[in-house]
Amino acid sequence: MENGSKQWRFQCIKELNPASAISLRGVLDLVIGNLRTDDPRPIVPLGNGDPSQFPCFRTSTIAEDAIVDALHSAKYNGYATPLGVPSARRAIADYLNLDLPYKLSADDIYPTSGCIQAIEVALAAIALPGTNILLPRPGFTFYESRAAHNHLQKTVAMVIINPGNPCGTVYSYEHLKRVAETARKLGILVIADEVYGHLTFGSTPFVPMAVFGSIVPVLTLGSISKRWIVPGWRLGWLVTSDPNGILRKLGIVDSITGYLNITANPATFIQGAVPHILENTKDDFFSKIIVTLREAAEICYNGIKEVPCLSCAKKPEGSMFVMVKLNISLLEDINDDMDFCKKLAKEESVIIVPAGIAFGMKNWLRITFACEISALEEGLGRIKAFYQRHAKKE
Repeated sequence: MENGSKQWRFQCIKELNPASAISLRGVLDLVIGNLRTDDPRPIVPLGNGDPSQFPCFRTSTIAEDAIVDALHSAKYNGYATPLGVPSARRAIADYLNLDLPYKLSADDIYPTSGCIQAIEVALAAIALPGTNILLPRPGFTFYESRAAHNHLQKTVAMVIINPGNPCGTVYSYEHLKRVAETARKLGILVIADEVYGHLTFGSTPFVPMAVFGSIVPVLTLGSISKRWIVPGWRLGWLVTSDPNGILRKLGIVDSITGYLNITANPATFIQGAVPHILENTKDDFFSKIIVTLREAAEICYNGIKEVPCLSCAKKPEGSMFVMVKLNISLLEDINDDMDFCKKLAKEESVIIVPAGIAFGMKNWLRITFACEISALEEGLGRIKAFYQRHAKKE
């Protein structure tokens, strides 16, 4: 195609297409596209990790009031510095220090537009030609799509997602210490995705990977999205959890600040509200969320056992998800996990995630239980009805 005399000099970046195809959003779009508009029943969204639409998961009034107060103060209508609002950085450091044997400073904290941008910054900071990272499988798909886009190859880091998405696992202190010691022996850093930090409801308590920062340098990623149930506010952080200063000596800190100088910042007024949110949210708000998640996880686990073609090896102990094995041999006209999810959406208006493309686990499914109990029970009932309709005849 010519512009009169010359070829156009711009073209698409082809690597973005396959990266998008393996993203969770891309996979969910494929499933959602099968919903029927003539089904009078409400859609049951058991695919996305965003329970904010449900009344039982409404955020605290303290968080809402903090946003209003920040706006009305007129102090946060301008640009923030690329490294973030100083008061927000100090407040995040104080919040994280409650769980650590050493003290982070405000200089260790980099506010980001949600945890997604924290992932982007972390990977950009270590994405030298010919390098790669060790990813958990199954794990959050954005790491794989972002790593593919950055052409990472030779191992420089490993990712730990704790509490786990998509399995709902929670790692013990002893396990995480062994991870840190292994990373130290290999000479690689640890990227700790703790966006679901403290959302645990089993027998294993949440332990931040930064506890072991004196053993191995850790890039901690987190946000207010999940614990405060405000994913739309897009406020996260990247933290250099490294009391020995290795990341600074090797130039990783300079890479982080350099990247932040050329990218977008989280909204200034959201950063302005962060100190009040982190310092004043009451424990009873968090306790209520945990009680709700524990009850929902129990109902989900037991409901899955009522569907013969589904199995779950372990009850989730954290986050908002459970991984479920799909036994295709018990179904008459279902080809794989994607086919199951598409037909389930079309016939029952229930959305769940096929894990084959999304998590590299063919014929597995990810189900979120972070919704109203009544909606969860309705969704599980529809899944059971779907199985009965498609079960192989004896």
